[in-house]
Amino acid sequence: MPLAMVPEDVEDGPFTMLRGVLLSLLACFTARSVVGGQTATSGLAPKKFLNIPLGQVKPTGWLRDQLIVQTNGLAGHEHDFYDYVAQSDWIGGNSYYSNLEEAGSYWFNGMVPNGILLDDPTIMSQVQQFLDYVLDHQDSTGWLGPEVNTTKPRYLWGRYPFFFGAIQMVEANSSLAERVVPALHKFVSLANTMLHNGEGLEDWTRTRWEDFVITLQWLYDFYPEGNEDLLIDTMKQLKYTGDPWEDVFKEEYFPKTAVEHLQNPFPVLTWHGVNMAEGLKALPSTYRFTHNQSDLDAASTGWDLLFQYHGRPSGIYAADEYLAGLEAVRGTELCLVVETMFSGSYLYQVIGDPKFADRVERITYNALPATLTGDMWSRQYLQQQNQIAAKNMTPNPFPEDGPYSNVFGLEPNYPCCTVNHPQGWPKFISNAFVTTPDHKSLVHVYLGPFTANVTLANGNKVSVAVDTLYPFSDSLTTTIHADKAFTYYVRIPSWVSGGTIAINGKAAKAVSPSNGLQAVPVTAGKMTFTLNLPSDITIESRPHNSVAVHRGPLHYAYDIARSQKVLKQNAQQPLAVDLEFDATESWAFALGDPTTFVFNAGVPEGGELPSPIFDSGLPPFTITAPACPIDWAVAGDTFAASPPENPTCTGPVANITLWPFGATKLRIGEFPTFQSD
Repeated sequence: MPLAMVPEDVEDGPFTMLRGVLLSLLACFTARSVVGGQTATSGLAPKKFLNIPLGQVKPTGWLRDQLIVQTNGLAGHEHDFYDYVAQSDWIGGNSYYSNLEEAGSYWFNGMVPNGILLDDPTIMSQVQQFLDYVLDHQDSTGWLGPEVNTTKPRYLWGRYPFFFGAIQMVEANSSLAERVVPALHKFVSLANTMLHNGEGLEDWTRTRWEDFVITLQWLYDFYPEGNEDLLIDTMKQLKYTGDPWEDVFKEEYFPKTAVEHLQNPFPVLTWHGVNMAEGLKALPSTYRFTHNQSDLDAASTGWDLLFQYHGRPSGIYAADEYLAGLEAVRGTELCLVVETMFSGSYLYQVIGDPKFADRVERITYNALPATLTGDMWSRQYLQQQNQIAAKNMTPNPFPEDGPYSNVFGLEPNYPCCTVNHPQGWPKFISNAFVTTPDHKSLVHVYLGPFTANVTLANGNKVSVAVDTLYPFSDSLTTTIHADKAFTYYVRIPSWVSGGTIAINGKAAKAVSPSNGLQAVPVTAGKMTFTLNLPSDITIESRPHNSVAVHRGPLHYAYDIARSQKVLKQNAQQPLAVDLEFDATESWAFALGDPTTFVFNAGVPEGGELPSPIFDSGLPPFTITAPACPIDWAVAGDTFAASPPENPTCTGPVANITLWPFGATKLRIGEFPTFQSD
């Protein structure tokens, strides 16, 4: 996120103030007219599925270990040494990186679930102190945040991650509602007045309004306090003073290529990668107060367009600051990865289409770990599908970002991803289960090792334990204890071929999912079922006649052997280093006939995955593929040219090993092909 894009003299100018007032007047009119035909329908439309309060779903096995790795890495230590957290102006310090004031709130939003899911006393104490300080310093107007008792400009956006963190703390400990809920309502009253007056708005707030809408909807659903009308009006004000996502996601306006040479018909930040990731929530959140099916249709269309024209085999899309098309050397920002995961979970809960859950799972098991070192002490700003070096790049393939963007380090390019990335794994875990709106059924959405302890309708206490190495195994065994009979659902991913289910030791039967969900009848007491979810090796067509290789949720890439050089080391924390990686072997290969590819399902020693799992040579799954060396141009020594079309082999054909993408730090993920004789 470019800090320079928030010029104070522009944001506070008279034109901007006039624009805000006009937008507010327009909002009053439009809010009535757009909902017009829906006036008989009051309140908020229900979601297809309901999220489960934080702490009732927890990771086990390798997934819990992955969260421990994060805690033992950069994320868990930022409060100790990283000024934007340790000396954050959110808690009385003097450190911040822009007037958006998002650094402290980003950290808080991610570390709340991290600490609670691991019952980590240090992190839980840190986030409690953060919460207490912010609430203790709310001013008489209702404002929350580091601008209190200062002359700093008061922009709304930086509060939204704080709200998400505070909500999660209330979910985990309902006694905190006594302090959090009144503070939020007081702020809402202020924000409503500000929005009507065209205040608190700058370009990022106008783009990210949906996060505040979701906060307001949480208050409406659980703690309305008689303020339903004010909450709905504030939602409408946010939408109609904000950027028009329903138009941005229309096919006639949506960019079909990298955007650096295109004219955006809407505010320029709508094509910004992270804003796009957050904007994916805009229309499903709008639907809840408009009740218009068109909002959901537009949200679904926008999702499809985004991945059609900018998607990656790793599950995510390309945006090296702004949308970047399909070329394999263009970048994807880490903030974008974790925000898309969260938005995809919200889309699934509102709309119920399994395509959202499928993609979130792909992103989590591929794109997220690929952009961090295995020990999670160093992170990139931008990752690439074809990444032959991670270094200060000359020439630079990223038109809007700096040449240091794909270095693995403490804060390459911009600091935002350092404080924002910790939300990725915890929120994936907390959204792995949902309930049906009637609270009668429990739904297992994201596959992996978990426990869930919930009370369903009619006091039905249910505990679930899922034992699996998935995605490094095709088998999942689920044990359920329930006070009463109910129907349990588990997602069957679209890539499964020949899946079976065996209940209580009986003969396995073919799975028969409806809308992606397999119904499992559960009787009172204890029951167990085992899913076997094999999948075929599949080939994805990519630009320049290149291909990408998949099996199940995992994308496979050639893991380039690398050297490592320390570029920087933090003076306070020696484990926080900037690392340059260079290839130490040839990587220029074309793949042969995909029908000859062989999947190798290794079994980890002792039945446990190594820790960390997402690093070179560690996952048990690989694919063997015939390949030959080819001539493949490079730009300097930093990035590969587009995959050559119809290349000629320059040496003999031999098998190479493809590894799960998330475990690779230098890689080829999109290959040219050669024709076998």
